[in-house]
Amino acid sequence: MSESTRVPLAAVNFLRFDDEGEAYLQGTRCSDCGAVAPGVRLVCNACGARSGMESIRLSEQGTISTYTIVHRSFPGVKTPFIAVIVDLDGGGALKGSLLGVKEDPQEIGYDMRVKVVYRDTGQTSPDGRPFYSYYFESQGAA
Repeated sequence: MSESTRVPLAAVNFLRFDDEGEAYLQGTRCSDCGAVAPGVRLVCNACGARSGMESIRLSEQGTISTYTIVHRSFPGVKTPFIAVIVDLDGGGALKGSLLGVKEDPQEIGYDMRVKVVYRDTGQTSPDGRPFYSYYFESQGAA
């Protein structure tokens, strides 16, 4: 097995791997208004500033701002699953899947604390490298 088959690939362009191979989420903070967004940005999505964009590491904790339980999806996507939008501590918001919680509204709460976890998506590139993505797991109530 070659070295390239062991190095994972990011499923989204703002998932990065540090020198030790640990995954993290990269974002950008505007020095004018303080807005935070995932990924590399040249222009602030909140105030339109075209300078002063700073690369940051996004927080791996936050709270659920909204969710839905998905019962129908594309062929090959296992349902049901919980799709959430999470407001990250320190700014920014991400959409993702909530793992480890029963697909029952009684089990999910707005303002539920969650943490980012990284998992193999189960898909591989043509050269056999696995794709990794981020997901969310519950940390309990706010």
